Amino acid sequence: MRVRSLPLPERFVDHFSDRGIRELYPPQVAAVEAGVCDGANVVAAVPTASGKTFIAQSALLTADGPGLYVCPLRALAREKYEAFAALPGVDVAVSTGDFEASGEELAGHDVVVATSEKVDSAIRNGAGWVDDLACVVVDEVHLLGVERRGPTLEVTLATLRRRNPSIQVVALSATVDNPEEIADWLDATLVESEWRPVDLRTGVCVGGDVEFDDGTTRHVEAGGSDAGSGADGRDPSEDGPDATDLTAALVVDAVAEGGQCLAFVRSRAEAAALAERLAGEGLADRMGIGSAATAVADEVADIDGTVTGRDLADCLRAGVAFHHAGLRAGHRAAVEAAFRDRNVACICATPTLAAGVNVPARRVIVRDQKRYTGSSMEWLPTLEVHQMCGRAGRPGLDPHGEAVLVGEGSTREELMERYVDGEPEAVESKLADPASLRTHVLSSVATGFAETESEILEVLDGTFYAREAGAGGLADDVAVAVDDLVNAGMARRRGDAETYRLVATPVGETTSKQYVRPETGARIVDGLRTAAGMENATTLTVFEVVCDTPDMQDTYLGNRERAEMYRFARKNAARLTTGMSEPDDFEGWLESVKTARILEEWIDGATVEELVEAYRLGPGDLDSRVERAEWLLSAAEALADTVGVSVPAVARARSRI
Repeated sequence: MRVRSLPLPERFVDHFSDRGIRELYPPQVAAVEAGVCDGANVVAAVPTASGKTFIAQSALLTADGPGLYVCPLRALAREKYEAFAALPGVDVAVSTGDFEASGEELAGHDVVVATSEKVDSAIRNGAGWVDDLACVVVDEVHLLGVERRGPTLEVTLATLRRRNPSIQVVALSATVDNPEEIADWLDATLVESEWRPVDLRTGVCVGGDVEFDDGTTRHVEAGGSDAGSGADGRDPSEDGPDATDLTAALVVDAVAEGGQCLAFVRSRAEAAALAERLAGEGLADRMGIGSAATAVADEVADIDGTVTGRDLADCLRAGVAFHHAGLRAGHRAAVEAAFRDRNVACICATPTLAAGVNVPARRVIVRDQKRYTGSSMEWLPTLEVHQMCGRAGRPGLDPHGEAVLVGEGSTREELMERYVDGEPEAVESKLADPASLRTHVLSSVATGFAETESEILEVLDGTFYAREAGAGGLADDVAVAVDDLVNAGMARRRGDAETYRLVATPVGETTSKQYVRPETGARIVDGLRTAAGMENATTLTVFEVVCDTPDMQDTYLGNRERAEMYRFARKNAARLTTGMSEPDDFEGWLESVKTARILEEWIDGATVEELVEAYRLGPGDLDSRVERAEWLLSAAEALADTVGVSVPAVARARSRI
């Protein structure tokens, strides 16, 4: 089927033709035949690089009204925004932040690209533009099965469908075990395919010998590391190459044949360590990208003067990079762009890259198939490994893609059975999680969608969970959530015990509109009241309040820091709202004190470089803490006004952050 045969205006046909898109891939043909251009609901469960973006564009460009493209990540939202903005005559907007606003400025655009959290917050704040949507595309819909983000996605999608029953829903997914259940939930036609534009072969490497699932084999020569004990903890004195040796050999082997690599490891430190190891392999020279790699390195070096940035720039000069959440957004964007432009031979990354932006490679290497979960090492989900492997093979550049699992410490047969031949897990709703349920129950009450427990169940009736268990399956959990919200001062019962109505309290309404969790709202209110009665409430005081909430990311507290942070907390006890004997989770509270201290030093003029060096965090971690602090301080100002307390330090902290 040709693009010209679709019901698209000529300008779009010419646009796609100019980019070499004239014939549809088989999954795209199946989506068209399922009615994606005719307003039909479609779920497309197909591999990476099989044309999901074009399926989305086909739906949005043929819809009878405005469209919404929902992304799970900001970086992905920016990438999709650029793809839609390149379309001639299409007015596109992107929105990923500003959680306390309705986003009315988004009204009137042809396509809005946003995260599910932004859409959810806009609905809570009375957004009218969502009622005018003709089509919503949900990318990575399998993330329904992820804690916290998944419940937000399914409740948001259920709300959009309830408010506008005629809206077209197009859901894009990786291959999962139960796509038919997602399609059934959305009253959609399922398009399921394993077709890829570039063949993928997946294998396991043990001792330098790779055996692929298509029966082919390959041998790589792996030398020993001179870097001491390996990042994977193996004693280098043992016979034979370790996992890092094998990974390096697999990278060099692919680059020698003109391919690029992605190498996945379990942690940030190991991503940087592997990149530094590979920097000595002459990858830039092997690819002939010396001057281009130097230019990218100089670009990254100019972003900041942190040790992390300098280390990344040094690796880039050798044609290799590392990529993880501790990098600043500018670092990650530069690495991704350089890799797409073939100015980087290999990216060493944590698994988060696999769920993010589009960076395909000739060979994908999964060195680590387990990660530490806080108490033990556990196998990665099969779906997660499949998403990593799915990055192998660049259409138009590679004759095939290769994904290799390094098998040191695991038998070849075990990895083959679990990941090569194994099926990805089924997607299961996480809406019944108490913290998530409280958040969305409060939202339904605060927005006026529901005034009784039965009405709350009606609101939730359109969720994926209700499809699995029936809304009645949530009845007991909803009753508990309502009790929790009443006890926390977020809602109250009005009327007699048999016929009462639920209403959000002013605090509950503000908490919901500010898009913070009920637990966060309650902690901030308690902290503000304590601070209002203190003689010496400072910016450190309010930073401790907002940092000691579930909406602020934890900041790792190393063993060497613990005693120092304890002394800091004791010395500044008069400026903190929590006594040192009060926290149930003392370690968690001490981590929040560390974050508050970092933010206090930030507004007092400490540089990114100084804070990264002093507190052993990534520059991207600092950026995210500052951004979250801005959001939570805004919520604190609104809540202070709601409860009628005056804490001038809140405004000072927000103005200086």
